[in-house]
Amino acid sequence: MDFRTQVNAKTDFTIGYSDKILMLGSCFAENIGLKIKQAKMDAVVNPFGILFNPESIAIALEQALAGIAVGDADVFQYNGLWSGFGFHGSFSSPDKAEALHRMNIGISLAHQQTIGLTRLILTFGTAYVYRNITDGRVVANCHKLPTTNFVREMLTIEQIVSRYSTLIEQLTEANPNLHIVLTISPVRHLRDGAHQNQLSKATLLLAANQLVEQFGNVHYFPSYELLMDDLRDYRFYDADMCHPSAMAIDYIWQAMRDNCISPADNALIDDVAKIMAAANHRPLNPGTAEHKQFVKQQLNIAAQLTNLHPQIDLSEEIEKLKGGL
Repeated sequence: MDFRTQVNAKTDFTIGYSDKILMLGSCFAENIGLKIKQAKMDAVVNPFGILFNPESIAIALEQALAGIAVGDADVFQYNGLWSGFGFHGSFSSPDKAEALHRMNIGISLAHQQTIGLTRLILTFGTAYVYRNITDGRVVANCHKLPTTNFVREMLTIEQIVSRYSTLIEQLTEANPNLHIVLTISPVRHLRDGAHQNQLSKATLLLAANQLVEQFGNVHYFPSYELLMDDLRDYRFYDADMCHPSAMAIDYIWQAMRDNCISPADNALIDDVAKIMAAANHRPLNPGTAEHKQFVKQQLNIAAQLTNLHPQIDLSEEIEKLKGGL
């Protein structure tokens, strides 16, 4: 007897070491993005910080394509911090110049990654948006300003599809080899209310499905279904009962590895993980002949790996290992 629903995660796209990857979206994108970066793939993850709704992600993509820096007019001061409505609070600073510097680094990273981009992974978290009553624009983050400064509304399926239809055409024209992967975050936005959260997720799912049907280079990965229908248990949630646990994130990452990454690249992921583990290993008896021999072996393995696959950057791990000689 089978006491679980096994979700079919087979896909018609791949992600690998030959790709140039940009990931934008909710904190779930951060978790899977971290796995991809730890594998030493060429990936930029959330250069604007965590973005929850499709409109804010679309605005970030437009800014990434244009690569235009933000200036004084794009930031505001509140509670002693300078912030930007298109950026997460982690970019804020008591110093205006520092805040602008952080934001412009993010824009530059995103812009450089859009040149020759082959994989764009977008994670939609909620269809609810907050619109600034001053200029009518959707904000990525309210930065704790009074709620009277914003109007809350839910995007419609038609609004999302229309917005992204134009954007996908622009992105594909700039990058003919681009494939776009849409995912829906399994993070539960219970502050919206249980029913409202389900309406929001349903809106995102239906919009994503329409975009997949409309464009041959747009794909869907079932991260939402893997948690909600396959794991389907509170033990796979974090303490807040909203975010997936580390075990759930590992499970979904393994599903991506099994279905989206080639066997050859999966073997490389394992090789890279071994080098990283060796570099971060704290020996009980550093300086011994045995430990130095171990370090030399690992340096040789790292050198062979980078010679065969120069796109993999192990410079940080190599420097750590050299410290053990």
